[in-house]
Amino acid sequence: MTAENESTPGLREQVAGASDYLAGESPNIVPHGPVWRQALADATEAIRRGWHVFPIGRAKLPAIRSPHRDDPPGTPKCRGECGRPGHGVHDATDDEQRLAELFATAPHATGYGIACGRGPLPLLGVDLDRKNGVDGVASLRALADEHGFTIEPTTAIATPSGGWHLWFTGPADARVPNSAGKLGPGIDVRGYGGYLVGPGSWTSRGVYRFAEPHPVAPIPTALLDLIVPAPLPRRTVTVGRTRSAALTGLVKYVLDSREGQRNERLYWAAQTAFKEGRQRGIAPQAITGAMAEAAALIGLSESEARHTIESAYKSRNAR
Repeated sequence: MTAENESTPGLREQVAGASDYLAGESPNIVPHGPVWRQALADATEAIRRGWHVFPIGRAKLPAIRSPHRDDPPGTPKCRGECGRPGHGVHDATDDEQRLAELFATAPHATGYGIACGRGPLPLLGVDLDRKNGVDGVASLRALADEHGFTIEPTTAIATPSGGWHLWFTGPADARVPNSAGKLGPGIDVRGYGGYLVGPGSWTSRGVYRFAEPHPVAPIPTALLDLIVPAPLPRRTVTVGRTRSAALTGLVKYVLDSREGQRNERLYWAAQTAFKEGRQRGIAPQAITGAMAEAAALIGLSESEARHTIESAYKSRNAR
């Protein structure tokens, strides 16, 4: 937040008074009642503004239970490919009819989430906490001073705890990760694949409301550079002359994983490699070694990788 913005008449008072203004318990939630109807109306308006949305409950979590909650351990994660609702942010839609269907499945919804990273002008959020002695607004101001960038006026959402969500548009050709406290005390980033609580949403702490009615501004380049990690050096795994070209391709498939898909890709690649290995005479130990090495290069812990590889080996299809 720049010094100019901080001196804008009324802004300091708005920040200081946000907790008092928004405090209070959410009402008793009646299935498909007034709060639900208001949440659906607000979410529909958000679609008309160009956002992708889905229903959430008073705890700010997705309001539809996962249809995969009873799946056996080791089942690859579904992000909505099954066609059923209940995949959190992956349910987010910009279709009003689909939104109405999602809300009909979530009778206790009290608000809506806005998916980050969708569309030609992807949305992302900078979450500035102001509680428990932490001041994210001051941290962002110090970060801007240190790195020489300015926070231009943009959409700002006041949170029930007195904090702010600053909305920005980001590049469509980059991967903007989520983070908590990485940029500084009280600064979280709602990146691509995450979501923001939509204004008007009721929560157990109060209501999220528009505080600054500016259009959504592009994120400052210097701030984006701090959020997006530098490209990693090219990662390779030597699979050996006795191993098949198919195994080499599967290792590359693991190495190309992005955050959020690493375990799923490792499981599928290992399962496929064990099946290939059985047909081509490749020892399971060789496959395990190559997959474990690839898993380490993409940042999975040894125990996490071992569990995923063992699950793939034991799966019915890999036997």
